[in-house]
Amino acid sequence: MQLKVKRVRANHDIPLPRYQSLFAAGMDLMADVQSDICLKKGQRALVPTGISVEIPLGHEAQVRARSGLAIKKGIALVNSPGTIDADYRGEVCVILINLGEDDFVIKRGDRIAQMVIAPVVKPEIVEVLELSTTDRGSGGFGSTGGS
Repeated sequence: MQLKVKRVRANHDIPLPRYQSLFAAGMDLMADVQSDICLKKGQRALVPTGISVEIPLGHEAQVRARSGLAIKKGIALVNSPGTIDADYRGEVCVILINLGEDDFVIKRGDRIAQMVIAPVVKPEIVEVLELSTTDRGSGGFGSTGGS
């Protein structure tokens, strides 16, 4: 399988997405910003990556937070995971939010998120009058016990 990646600008100083370890599930996405972005506490920003992708049919790209940024700085994705459909050809952008206590500065080339390529299952939609029963039934949040 191939993931075709196109640079949307002539900037070759930003690396293409890449895996940081042999068994990594997600490849890092980098910020393609012309000047620093300062995210204040509670603020969010749409951060460009400078790439567009051609995702193989039957797959999607999931954009997820980087765990290091989340725990150390409180940086998260507003819509995590974000979904990129196989027919989208626009620039990949990441919606970051600062949930931390301090301002966070995004610099050109910073690793800001990770992207996972995953298969998509599209079931046939069938309307029914009843669903099968389970022990849990319609129990919601916290209904299975535990904390």
